[in-house]
Amino acid sequence: LILGPVVGVSALAAGLADFVILGHEHGQLFLSSPLETEETVSGEMTPQELGGADLHASRSGIACLIAVDEDDATEIVSEMLSFLPDHCLAEPPTQICEDEPERICESLESLIPDDTNHPYDIRKVITDVVDENHFLELFETYADNIIVGFARLEGSTVGIIANQPKVLAGCLDIDASIKAARFIRTCDCYNIPLLTIVDVPGFLPGTVQEWGGIIRHGAKLLYAYAEATVPKLTVVTRKAYGGAYLAMSCKHLRSDYNVAWPTGELAVMGAEGAVQIIHRRRIGGSKNPDQERERLVEDYEEAFANPYKAAALGYLDDVVRPSDTRFALIKALGALLEKEEPRLCRG
Repeated sequence: LILGPVVGVSALAAGLADFVILGHEHGQLFLSSPLETEETVSGEMTPQELGGADLHASRSGIACLIAVDEDDATEIVSEMLSFLPDHCLAEPPTQICEDEPERICESLESLIPDDTNHPYDIRKVITDVVDENHFLELFETYADNIIVGFARLEGSTVGIIANQPKVLAGCLDIDASIKAARFIRTCDCYNIPLLTIVDVPGFLPGTVQEWGGIIRHGAKLLYAYAEATVPKLTVVTRKAYGGAYLAMSCKHLRSDYNVAWPTGELAVMGAEGAVQIIHRRRIGGSKNPDQERERLVEDYEEAFANPYKAAALGYLDDVVRPSDTRFALIKALGALLEKEEPRLCRG
């Protein structure tokens, strides 16, 4: 919790913290003094713009939350600690749940748009499924194409990772991979089960991402899920394509319980892209290429753009109605809370 300027080695120490909360007005972090930064000395930039709370919450990703004042900071810390155990060998705290486990989430039945390219807010899924619709989101303005935070299922703490279709169509990029990977590792350290909600069309393409090392940073997310020994639950709401599907807690990474909604699509890519590659010659040799393409896309969607093929191959444990998601997750989590998975010794 930082309510004033912090410079140098102390700032490095803050960077080691699991979660950093900055005061909005005076909370500042600098590795080097602002007086050594040319833009600050010349007056082009203020210290607040260089290392203030808003900057670290949205650009650097150091601050997970911003406090308005000291009272707000105290409330934030108190709420965050309510989700965490006392130490890494303890179990997360539980609370008495007054929210019915069998509660039907009726509004989720109409949440997914008919147009698969149309966005929706994944927060609606999270808040409808968790206890009392309460979700503590972290790093809200940093890499907001992926959402992370804490909630409870029947009183038990869970860490939630979810793609956000409203931002970059939910694609994974460098910042999102780093943000999610660190959160997963933190949850694994504190024995907090993971709930992953998937709607991801792939990794974000482009020279900026490739030159920035998306392969290396994307692998961090893959490794974090593979390494985690806590219970891992996954819900596919719509798209789960290609390498991004693999990186979002799939069965191949030893996820414990994977389900999909009837709108789920587990595939290498979307129907149009797949048809263009697989049937390129047939479309090119057709008298009416557009009509032939549309027919092939419809055939592909009917055969593969649904979760039932993946379930038949064992990549999913079940296909559930959106309204039944909460109850399905609570039942699965109850069976997995006593999960024991040995960790590799490093000596």
